[in-house]
Amino acid sequence: MDRTILHCDCNAFYASVECMLRPELKDVPMAVAGDITKRHGIILAKNEIAKAYGVKTAETIGSARRKCPDIVLVLPHHELYAEYSKKVNDIYKRYTDLVEPFGIDESWLDVTASKNLFGDGVHIAEEIRRAVREEIGITVSVGVSFNKVFAKLGSDYKKPDATTVINRDNYKDIVYPLPVGDLLFVGKRTREMLGSMGIKTIGELAAANREIIGAMLGKMGYMLCDYANGLDTDPVKSVEDEREIKSVGNGMTFKTDIITEDELRCGITALADSICSRMRRACVKCRGI
Repeated sequence: MDRTILHCDCNAFYASVECMLRPELKDVPMAVAGDITKRHGIILAKNEIAKAYGVKTAETIGSARRKCPDIVLVLPHHELYAEYSKKVNDIYKRYTDLVEPFGIDESWLDVTASKNLFGDGVHIAEEIRRAVREEIGITVSVGVSFNKVFAKLGSDYKKPDATTVINRDNYKDIVYPLPVGDLLFVGKRTREMLGSMGIKTIGELAAANREIIGAMLGKMGYMLCDYANGLDTDPVKSVEDEREIKSVGNGMTFKTDIITEDELRCGITALADSICSRMRRACVKCRGI
């Protein structure tokens, strides 16, 4: 029997929390950014109004202001985001103890054993979206599928505040036309290597020779071929599972080349701030950087 996996993704999480706490921000283009006193600060999150102007996460403040001169910028409050992340995950735990966070704003849920209590995956997804919207004041998009990888593609497929089902009957229609870079763990370098082989979409990766992809990308290549074909069997971890923290990292893909030292410092500061917040919550310190 297929599992029922949800991937719940808080929409524009940092910006949504700021707008929820400061209602005057809801009706203006706004973004959460790094050091807003410097032109080269980095956009960390933006609301839907700013998104309509073409403002993108990880671009510089200078670039965002050229697109949207009236954009309102606010500094991040990472401790506050961690608090609201816990509140959202507590709602998820009403439906299953198999809740696995994947960053501060998204989590997988395995609700296979919960359906007799709460209804099918779509019903649970709708209930979760309603509860988060009404009780917390932000929105989530939810993907419903038979594995973690496709569930995550589902939550990304339609935003904001939407539920997308990717099942055995429709996954080729929905997943296969998507850019291969949308697949979990396909970064820029891997996307370029696959592109050099003429593989631009997830469907083309699914149809590719698995041995050739494996020879080029090693173990990761075999795994990505399985992912593209819906063969992900990775379990959703329980909230009770002890997770040994061996490293804490963060990454950001910049829309343009980093040229100046100011740009580099702003980017590193934003990433380091997020990492330090997570390390404090885990009560760990680093031995090497």
